[in-house]
Amino acid sequence: MVEAMIEIADVRDLVDPVVIVAFDGWNDAADAASGAVDHLIEVWGAEPVGGIDPEDFYDFQVNRPTVGFDENGHRTITWPGTQVLIASPAGLDHDVILIRGSEPSMRWRQFVAELLAAVDELGAAMVVTFGALLAGVPHTRPIQVQGYSSEPEIVDRMGFEPSAYEGPTGIIGVMVDACEQHDLPAVSYWAAVPHYVSQPPCPKATLALINRLEELLECPIPLGDLPEDSRAWERGVEELTAEDEDVAEYVRGLEEEVDTSELPEASGEAIAREFERYLKRRGDSR
Repeated sequence: MVEAMIEIADVRDLVDPVVIVAFDGWNDAADAASGAVDHLIEVWGAEPVGGIDPEDFYDFQVNRPTVGFDENGHRTITWPGTQVLIASPAGLDHDVILIRGSEPSMRWRQFVAELLAAVDELGAAMVVTFGALLAGVPHTRPIQVQGYSSEPEIVDRMGFEPSAYEGPTGIIGVMVDACEQHDLPAVSYWAAVPHYVSQPPCPKATLALINRLEELLECPIPLGDLPEDSRAWERGVEELTAEDEDVAEYVRGLEEEVDTSELPEASGEAIAREFERYLKRRGDSR
């Protein structure tokens, strides 16, 4: 692994930190994946400790910097890039390293190598990546989230199916592959976003990713407004589809496909997982 070129602030020794990663761009349909990490940054009070210099990795004509004003009214430029943050969530035996950024334009292998070198210096025990893709699924049914890992223990515990995907990949795929090459346990979660409502945000998909992370970490995560935002999103999409009979008919067809297939969401195991999550939340609220 290459020497870390990212400047990391002095931090205390972290306890078996879990790295959670999302990038906006190709891997992030409707901002669902980046929205999940943004939510974790907020509810866990994550503090930034470093970032990667964007100059060598981003085409600024593709990912343009933005101009705005700071709290004092001074004009500032915000450059695209990738930030590293840390948090110590209540109820979790691990610390957490959060990585949030934009998919780089170039030098992907060097980019990933530098990120992994940085988290290796911080003692990373596992990497979890979030992604989201557009799919032919209805907005009225539970969001499908597929999980993948090369770690047999994780595969058995989480009931993951092997990935059969072949085709183009993004920075998430490159990062997971690099983790495997360096014997760093990695888990990748992908949420399926209804393609006919691809405009961000999609809080229902973000919530689904957070729920899967809860199962993996075996620790409740504060959900804040996500459940209500998810219900409001679904009501809004329902109103829009009701205005177009062709779209409404298409959605009904997707619903029939889902309802007649053996989806994990409809299995007894999935129902048991949902009930177990409910009991954990109920116990923690007492």
